[in-house]
Amino acid sequence: MVPLSIIIVNWNTKEYLFLCLESIFKKESGKSQEVIVIDNGSQDGSGIEIKQKFPFIHLIENKKNLGFAKAANQGLRKASGHYLLLLNPDTEIKNGAIGRLVAFLNSHPEVGVAGGQLLNSDGSRQNSIASYPSLATELLNKNLLRWLFPERFPGKERKYAEPIEVDSVIGACLMVRREVLNQVGLLDEDYFLFLEETDWCYRMKKSGWKIYHVPQAEVIHFQGKSAEREIARAKVEYYRSRYLFFKKHRGFFQWVLLAIGLNIKLWVEFVSMSVACLLTLFTIKRWRRKLSVYATLLKWHLKFCPAEMGLRAIS
Repeated sequence: MVPLSIIIVNWNTKEYLFLCLESIFKKESGKSQEVIVIDNGSQDGSGIEIKQKFPFIHLIENKKNLGFAKAANQGLRKASGHYLLLLNPDTEIKNGAIGRLVAFLNSHPEVGVAGGQLLNSDGSRQNSIASYPSLATELLNKNLLRWLFPERFPGKERKYAEPIEVDSVIGACLMVRREVLNQVGLLDEDYFLFLEETDWCYRMKKSGWKIYHVPQAEVIHFQGKSAEREIARAKVEYYRSRYLFFKKHRGFFQWVLLAIGLNIKLWVEFVSMSVACLLTLFTIKRWRRKLSVYATLLKWHLKFCPAEMGLRAIS
């Protein structure tokens, strides 16, 4: 068993993937004994170039996009590390980040998962912590919740000097110990994209493990580069994942309240954005794009949430 396995799921993010791999091998020399890349049916030549530029890594090539959870599970099954790091391809490791996560887990055996501090390219903080979805987090403004109740809803608004225990960490940089994987199992493959790591952390915490955010482990995250090309379909998957989490963990009554609340919010946003576009004669591209996304989400709901309208439809 090697000390660490790094698992990266790639879908059409070739340029970012190579930056990510270079940052691992240049800045974490000696710590990343095993790197596994799962290419999820990319059409940008990722697989061919990985073989040419990084022939020593383990490459799994899928013929189509299986979704993040299913692809990550392929890597988790293949991995032989004592620690397993899920890392997004659109990330760049800063000096010592992975080593700090390993050191933290080594010194805190009660912690099952540790996540790093995600940064924008300008060095500003991204949200690296996720609260478990509830009616409050999904129907109210998350920024307002983090501002009003920072202890209950920690986020990027506050700089943490030391590691803190949290509900969940963002899966762009998530390190889990082998014992936890053996006890809790793999990611739930019913999630195609979004909230699969939150569901995982929820199951881990229910099994008695602690989840920690480690702010000293800094990782630049270029954020959502694979999904942004299909923003409307990605939003559909996000809504589908929220409904799935509530069905699994919140019960039927809360699931119904969530569906009602989200639909009301969507109609209000659609009408408001329609009025704004009409008043500006549809000249503002950002607003037109938002209106299109709202329309797609409403159509998806009115058609009773079909699978073919999400990202899995183009896999």
